[in-house]
Amino acid sequence: MLLNRAMRGIGIYRSTFYLPSLIGGSVAVSIMWVQIFGDKGLLNSLLGLIGIHKDTSWIGDPETALGTLVALSVWQFGSSMLIFLAGLKNIPSTYYEAADVDGANRFHRFFKITIPLLSPIILFNLIMQTIAAFMTFTPAYIISRGEGGPLDNTLLYSLYLYRRAFVFFEMGYASAMAWVMLLIVGIITFVIFKSSVYWVHYESKGER
Repeated sequence: MLLNRAMRGIGIYRSTFYLPSLIGGSVAVSIMWVQIFGDKGLLNSLLGLIGIHKDTSWIGDPETALGTLVALSVWQFGSSMLIFLAGLKNIPSTYYEAADVDGANRFHRFFKITIPLLSPIILFNLIMQTIAAFMTFTPAYIISRGEGGPLDNTLLYSLYLYRRAFVFFEMGYASAMAWVMLLIVGIITFVIFKSSVYWVHYESKGER
């Protein structure tokens, strides 16, 4: 919503937000993340400047290790942002003008106009991000050095599947895991599609 506003330098802000998604979940980004959240990394150095001293690694701490992976995913949300932005620009301004005439405030305009008209975009991004989440592998592999530590906190399903196949050489077990993951993703996607009847709004039923 902020990036959809007409303000000075908005193109720079949009480009800055989108740039991380161009490099994707590469090995280089994962290595950079290790340098940022390590015991002597950038984050601990910045916290030390304001008097907060943390000598342990954020990646090596069981309570924060998974959070670093979540932060990496949030940082690379640029592609979905572009899709949301395109959806926002597709909403006719006449709807908001009519709402202003009726005395609607920002809260009402957001929940009664923006969210309903943006719901097809929300559905698309929800499905794509759910599938991408199950496929996440490289950051967890690099950050945990392929072990899923500490205490299995970053042992994602895809990483566990990889370890079963190429570390323990249990190819049959790994193949079964792959089929189970496919089944789980299929079921979740099916449930999302079925539930969309109740919360996704289209301009006409013929477009559904």
